[in-house]
Amino acid sequence: MELLIDCIPCLLRQSLEAARIATDKKEIHNKIMKDTIQLLSDFDQYKNSPQLAKEIHNLVKNETGNPDPYQQIKNRDLQAARDLYPFLKDFLQRKENSIYWALKVAAVGNNLDAAVYSNPELEKSIIRELEKEFTICDLDLFTKKLQQAKNILIIGDNTGETIFDRVMLESFPDAAITYGVREEPIINDVTEIEAMDSGLNTVARVMSTGCSSPGTILADCSPEFIDIYNKSDVIISKGQGNFEALSGEKGNLFFLLKAKCPAIAEKFHVKINDYIFRYENAKY
Repeated sequence: MELLIDCIPCLLRQSLEAARIATDKKEIHNKIMKDTIQLLSDFDQYKNSPQLAKEIHNLVKNETGNPDPYQQIKNRDLQAARDLYPFLKDFLQRKENSIYWALKVAAVGNNLDAAVYSNPELEKSIIRELEKEFTICDLDLFTKKLQQAKNILIIGDNTGETIFDRVMLESFPDAAITYGVREEPIINDVTEIEAMDSGLNTVARVMSTGCSSPGTILADCSPEFIDIYNKSDVIISKGQGNFEALSGEKGNLFFLLKAKCPAIAEKFHVKINDYIFRYENAKY
């Protein structure tokens, strides 16, 4: 998906948020904001939002000397998701169309970004989101491909979602499953460390994509990952960042996400906060 001018204010906000998480020194905040504005002034040199976001977050890391500003947040998200694991398993066991609801469980995991982390409130929030159905769902095509699939690839997104993704994968038929993660820390996205901590290695082969952007840009991925990508019978791309990076790419590609901003909602012709499961070759 092309970089839209609507993305620029959001990227500027992300830069300030990351700077404040990484350090409490206001003079560094000011320096990061000035440098970010300079980067954003040349936004038309970037192909998509994840490509520009990578430059901004690398700037934050370099200026603050903090290689993983969101580490504590990732740890918090992962623990909150671990606490929900028994509830999620029970929810899925009570549903008849297990594949549909397994996909929905994985999609709902993205809500941990903004959740309130007292367990009763978090569980109530997740219950409300789980009961919402997909606005767009290419389930029949996916089910057909899944039944025939020998190789499945999941491209992960945020750290907290990994537990939700694990619940989804535990309901899939037997196949060789690979779970792709970021090469190094970027925002709160999942790396190999968090994926292993979530237990995803019990249901999938966890591997780095070789890409460090907050969205999987195939041109930046390792040859090993590209080989897996090309051989996969089913690919599930999680979240908005991966959609922005992979939209228009070839492959047996399904996008699983929640529309969190007007640009994504408009792209799919849905409302903000709607859930989407869409095959890439389908017309929007």
